Amino acid sequence: MQIRQIAAKISANTAVRQHCYKLALEAPTIAQAACPGNFLMVKISGATDPLLRRPLSIHRADASSGIVELLYEVVGTGTSILSQKKTGERVNVIGPLGNGFSFGSDMRRRQAVIVAGGMGAAPLLFLAQNIKAGGITILIGARAKSQLLCVPDFRKLGCRVRVATDDGSYGFRGRVTGLLEQMLVGKPQANPVLYGCGPKPMLRAMAGLCSKYGLDAQVSLEAHMACGIGACLGCVVQTKQGFSRVCKEGPVFKISDLVW
Repeated sequence: MQIRQIAAKISANTAVRQHCYKLALEAPTIAQAACPGNFLMVKISGATDPLLRRPLSIHRADASSGIVELLYEVVGTGTSILSQKKTGERVNVIGPLGNGFSFGSDMRRRQAVIVAGGMGAAPLLFLAQNIKAGGITILIGARAKSQLLCVPDFRKLGCRVRVATDDGSYGFRGRVTGLLEQMLVGKPQANPVLYGCGPKPMLRAMAGLCSKYGLDAQVSLEAHMACGIGACLGCVVQTKQGFSRVCKEGPVFKISDLVW
């Protein structure tokens, strides 16, 4: 995988719900090289504030059109500035970066279950686009119906979509990992391929379910990053083999390798 730094032209920057935007960039060389689980380091402005780039997961990449999409939430100064950028402007990006998801031939014959918590849906749509499994079930969790992301997008791909909301405003009432356990209990003989991305408590609960049911999963971690290329050691996590960098050895890890 060849990493590139380019000034990508913005083709769209649209709100998908409150405080959440989808940024579409004209970046053919990145679109052709990207794999599910990769991310970009995005330079927000030409000024020194904010100084650091922001790591954003690749939400979707289309090699034929050269468009790369990033789904992001406005949580601070940097993403607030990014949300105000207009079509035709350019942003400097580095990527594709990181190690992504694995979905080899042995996995393609099994059912895939993808677990998305909140903004964890961001890298998982690209994954669902690329895996050709014996059926894809996507479990999407959010605090409330208004906070759900990508439900229509996953359905357009032909995925079976089940939803959990903490407040019960839509779908299953409770955590998305409760929905996952309900599914695992209902099919004790199944051996699904599990993927996930979401907040740490969700992933910790998912790790517990994997241990309980004798399964493993690949999960994408979120982390604050300064460089995105493994040089600054600012995004390390503890694994059973020692410390690993989310930007370099990750962001995708086997859930059984992580220390929770």
